[in-house]
Amino acid sequence: MSLALLILVLVAGGMLALLADRRDSALPRWIALIALIVDGALLAPYFAAATSENGAWLDNLRWAWIPRFGIGFHLALDGLSLLLVALTVLLGLMAVAASWSEIKERIGLFHANLLWTLAGVLGVFLALDLFLFFVFWEVMIVPMYFLIALWGHENRAYAAIKFFLFTQVSGLLMLLAMVVLVLLHHAKTAIYTFDYFALLGTKLDPDAALWLMLGFFIAFAVKLPAVPLHTWLPDAHTQAPTGGSVILAGVLLKTGAYGLLRFVIPLFPSATLDFAPTAMALGVFSILYGGMLAFAQSDLKRLVAYSSISHMGFVLVGLYARNALAVQGAVMTLLAHGLSAAALFMVAGALQERLHTREMGRMGGLWSDVPRLAAIALFFSVAALGLPGLGNFVGEFLVLAGAFRATPTITALAALGLIVAPVYSLILIQRAFHGERMKPRRIHDMGAREITAMICLIAATLAMGLYPQPLIEIADAAISAKPGPMVAERSAP
Repeated sequence: MSLALLILVLVAGGMLALLADRRDSALPRWIALIALIVDGALLAPYFAAATSENGAWLDNLRWAWIPRFGIGFHLALDGLSLLLVALTVLLGLMAVAASWSEIKERIGLFHANLLWTLAGVLGVFLALDLFLFFVFWEVMIVPMYFLIALWGHENRAYAAIKFFLFTQVSGLLMLLAMVVLVLLHHAKTAIYTFDYFALLGTKLDPDAALWLMLGFFIAFAVKLPAVPLHTWLPDAHTQAPTGGSVILAGVLLKTGAYGLLRFVIPLFPSATLDFAPTAMALGVFSILYGGMLAFAQSDLKRLVAYSSISHMGFVLVGLYARNALAVQGAVMTLLAHGLSAAALFMVAGALQERLHTREMGRMGGLWSDVPRLAAIALFFSVAALGLPGLGNFVGEFLVLAGAFRATPTITALAALGLIVAPVYSLILIQRAFHGERMKPRRIHDMGAREITAMICLIAATLAMGLYPQPLIEIADAAISAKPGPMVAERSAP
């Protein structure tokens, strides 16, 4: 029941925030904050269970829903889901903090959509019925569309529609692949079912398995995103309000990687092995292409958006490297990137709120004006470039170490991303906070609320970098679990 409560608390919190907007404009903020804190409290006991020998699955909830077609309300939590759900709750809190003073109109509606987006994301990370998974996949898209369309910046309508079309069309392709998989399973067993465990191991014709795998892969690659399916991301990030950007970068992108790891690799192991070189090549292209485009940007939010494409390229390489070490690195990269990208978007939002611009050419010399904000930006910039001792380094190192066992050539090309990342990360600091000081301006530095939020992200990033073993152990049971292991090893050619 606790798993259902995780989702219901956010749904109910969104409804209360919407109703409270008529009485007090500050009340929706507090309701959203309390709802996320309650979710955090519900999650805490699972971390204690994850360190003991309880097996891969920490909790399981199964209710009948549409039994005629084998559809059930099936939620389950393992180490992988636990880490991503915890990341979602933490970054939800950061999104509320970042939006505290930025959102001044329709505050209740904003926080309702924010909480409902997070509720959909939690459903995606917990659902083990494929139909239920698709329902939650669609649920998280609609409120995010409204977050961008109603509270975004100058080109918000274009960005919101583009985001919706990309994710909706690819989602329908995934639904088609799901239905065909269920029908093929029925043809062999005479049983209709959308249950994840029942569909594992379904005997498929190699050609059918390849096409079905591609249906899932394209949907998840759009959300990841992987080049060339990435073009919605820079526009959505740039136009979204700060809280929306935090959720997009820190959480929604992770649903694509989670889908690949939870569904594509276990459901289609043979097709995955055959497709792995292509997927890793797409990952390398994303690393280098995203990094070079990040370097070329003058808009601070677009720079961070393109850097996210580059980091997700490492995740794609790690997931398809076919060994547990690389997959563990991909999971660590997901968590570390969620923290650093969210923080950088919060920095960008804070600067835009103060300066009314995202153009780095109009910033210059800000260090003396906002030293606390500048120091935080520097910390997360060096985290993003993979400084040893911080979480991003651990993830990328494990990805490259694992990928080298599979394909040394691909790994060598992916490692070039470690050269590109310092360039765009340090250029961000140079253009925005150093160089020639613009005309005199009076802007205030980060206050207690913003500093408190950033300290939480800094502490989490340092903890991941200095002592990553607990997180690796939590994820490891899920990665190597059977049935449905998330790695499919074979010897390198």
